[in-house]
Amino acid sequence: MNILVCISNVPDTTTKITFTDNNTQFNTNGVQFILNPYDEIALARAIELTDGGNGTVTVINVGDASTEPTIRKALAIGATEAVRINAKPHDAWFVAYQIAQYVKSKPFDLILTGRESIDYNGSKVAGMLGELLDIPSVSIIKKLDVEGDKATVEREIEGGKEVLIVPFPFVAGTAEGVAEPKIPNMRGIMSARIKPLTVIEPVEVKTNSEIISYETPAPRGQVTLVGADDAAKLIELLHTEARVI
Repeated sequence: MNILVCISNVPDTTTKITFTDNNTQFNTNGVQFILNPYDEIALARAIELTDGGNGTVTVINVGDASTEPTIRKALAIGATEAVRINAKPHDAWFVAYQIAQYVKSKPFDLILTGRESIDYNGSKVAGMLGELLDIPSVSIIKKLDVEGDKATVEREIEGGKEVLIVPFPFVAGTAEGVAEPKIPNMRGIMSARIKPLTVIEPVEVKTNSEIISYETPAPRGQVTLVGADDAAKLIELLHTEARVI
């Protein structure tokens, strides 16, 4: 089985986020970038499915040269090879289109993404890939098992869970529960230095959206403490200040 795992280079969740150029550009100065955590789950499951010589795992990233440390980490974790499409990811459509064009020239049995990237939280790429490649796509799966030429996937729905049997090839966006993220060992780190990383140029695609500006969430207000035996005061505050009753 040949599996493609789409990976994103995202800011660490502990990073302080700021913007420049009148809040139109994300300020990358001093920002620590990491492999998107949901993509790590996808990568871990891909490695499990191909363990013991049962296939290959290719990771693909749309990004400039600054993303290569993240790509090398994916190789250290256990990916067989990597591809970097040499372009800054403008939006989900741009990313999906670039990956789809690559897959059309080199088909895969299974394409895995994280459920979303933790910077934009759009959950769009998996669905767009399925549409562009004319293959099934399943979003936010919690379990993935393979038997023969089909896979069984589970995902949560309101009031329960949904179990689907999907023929290959297909696209799946993975969430918690599919696999435990793997930590690269020394052997993996050393071998990642010599594993193939292919850089290809992007194809031209029409831009469908643009970012007008960014803004940070409003700071949290002060907390008013009310005694457990002062229900009247609590009701007054909910009515006059919070205005929820």
